[in-house]
Amino acid sequence: MSWLRIRELVRKEFIQVFRDKRNWPILVLAPLIQIVLFGYVVTTDVRDIRLGVVDHSKTPESRRLLESFDANPTFRILFHLENPKDLDRLLLQRRVDVGIWIPPDFQATVRKGKTASIGVHVDGSMSNMAAVRIAYTSIVMDEVGTRLLRDRFRRRIKFGEIDLRVRTWYNPNLDSQFYYVPGIVAFLVMLLSLLLTSMAIVREKEAGTMEQLIVTPLRPLEMILGKTIPFILIAQAQMIMVIGFAILWFRIPMAGSALLLLGATGLFLLSTLGIGLFISTVSKTQQQAMMTNFFFILPFFMLSGFVFPIANMPLMVQWLTHLDPLRHFLVIIRGIFLKGTGMSVLWPQLLELALLGGGVFIGAVNRFRKRLD
Repeated sequence: MSWLRIRELVRKEFIQVFRDKRNWPILVLAPLIQIVLFGYVVTTDVRDIRLGVVDHSKTPESRRLLESFDANPTFRILFHLENPKDLDRLLLQRRVDVGIWIPPDFQATVRKGKTASIGVHVDGSMSNMAAVRIAYTSIVMDEVGTRLLRDRFRRRIKFGEIDLRVRTWYNPNLDSQFYYVPGIVAFLVMLLSLLLTSMAIVREKEAGTMEQLIVTPLRPLEMILGKTIPFILIAQAQMIMVIGFAILWFRIPMAGSALLLLGATGLFLLSTLGIGLFISTVSKTQQQAMMTNFFFILPFFMLSGFVFPIANMPLMVQWLTHLDPLRHFLVIIRGIFLKGTGMSVLWPQLLELALLGGGVFIGAVNRFRKRLD
């Protein structure tokens, strides 16, 4: 194996990639635009809950309850209605998220020290958001109920109350961006490395320069390395750029080692670049390579645990996720960013990435042949 031949092929690849001005937006602007877009869009935080209210009690107690919602910055009371059926109509039209119906006997029930029933209508078409809205609404009602009882009986009623003191580690404010943005960084690196590498050999075939490479003394391994090294360097540069942007723009803390993260990225790229090379060898046109990419990207995304917890998947599918390099890299990048974990904790994921990457890359090298068919 001649490193001189590999070096010249790498130089040729860099010239070919950067000479085409159409590649510059893909290499520089696309990652930044996508991380800004996904960083704000992909979130589970609920910051604005629109309320519709039917108050049939019209008493100081009911007004106190509604004032508590009105004073909470998470809630906005948009409609004061007279008919509970109007709440269902507004939910159907998606003009409110939660409807609250206070019955006429609310004051009498509270003053007797009994449990008062309040109707809460929630839009359940998005189950995750509905669960969070119900939880927020319940918290406000529990606080108001406790204050009403205390004011009524002039003392705090405990009945064996448990003093719960919660301390959240690694993400004190439970900001979903801290969880999702590192995952978006990993997904962008996978997406761009797959797309760029899958076009490497197909582009030579379509441009008619594959014949020139075939007649050179380059061996298959040397050609694969020459085609891969530029994209490894480009992907690492994109990784540094996107991580820096995430830290500066979204204020995501990075508690761990940047060198360990770059090393893990190299192992991750072995898998993605190997798959990209495999796609490039089996495809005859760039359009066919692009379509084949989606065959890999969507399963990788769905099985990675990026959005859907792996623990909720069937057992057979959970075993299948071990073949997904994005799954292991998400654990690594989130661990390094948020927890500051090192090799002593992340070595199982690093080992699986190395085995996956080595196997995929060796398979791509064996699949490649210096011929046109």
